Amino acid sequence: MVGNGASVAKSTERTRLLGIGPGPGNPVIDITRRVTSRSLSGLRLIRWTRRPGSAAYSRAVSFTIGFDLDMTLIDPRAGIVEVFDVLAAESGIPLDGRAFITRLGPPLRQELVRYDLDEATIEHLVARYRALTPSMVIPRTVAMPGAVESVRAVTDRGGRAVVVTAKYAPNAVAHLEQLGIEVSAVVGDLWSTAKAAALQEQGAEVFVGDHLGDITGARAADALAVGVATGPISADDLKAAGADVVLTDLTQFPAWLESYLLATVH
Repeated sequence: MVGNGASVAKSTERTRLLGIGPGPGNPVIDITRRVTSRSLSGLRLIRWTRRPGSAAYSRAVSFTIGFDLDMTLIDPRAGIVEVFDVLAAESGIPLDGRAFITRLGPPLRQELVRYDLDEATIEHLVARYRALTPSMVIPRTVAMPGAVESVRAVTDRGGRAVVVTAKYAPNAVAHLEQLGIEVSAVVGDLWSTAKAAALQEQGAEVFVGDHLGDITGARAADALAVGVATGPISADDLKAAGADVVLTDLTQFPAWLESYLLATVH
């Protein structure tokens, strides 16, 4: 029963850590108490009876967090523009890489359909794009702010980090290796609801992404949907699409993960 100032302060602090409501330093724009089949218990307030300095959750248990790739963990935009320029010069098609990078997320094929191309031409351009990526895109790709630390936050707490992306899987793996981002699994060529099967197969209880398709995929997998407003979609639109949590960027993810683990039985 809350009946004194100390209890009120404890309750307020617990609420802040969960991301439920505003508070100083609270990185979470919004969170729901939606229970998912991926989480061992769903969101639940725990008893704060741990000894000072001890963890309130077990670091020995296993949990899996899924991440999208482009504009979630990595920023490949500079190299993509160069590849599009090469493809435009080779094919004579006015491909606009600068426009493409403003809507990264869906598969490359979906972008090429905009040009009213026949299937054979699309297949050729996709194959050529994939072939040029290792030499032109990967060397110019940088990690998104907080990406390395976010993946490490998962593994340091006993979890598995996996990547589920629309990108061609071998190139996705090469991107991660180039940047030293170590994950347990990479599943490529999946978009929107098609990501759900991979997330379920990997046992992901949370999926982190920057696009509406990532939110849709997470919801279809019954995983907690964590949006990061670092891609083409605003924080408000991610929230409106059904994101359970919206972060400004991944620099806020480790603190959110800690609060999530504190709020669930792991």
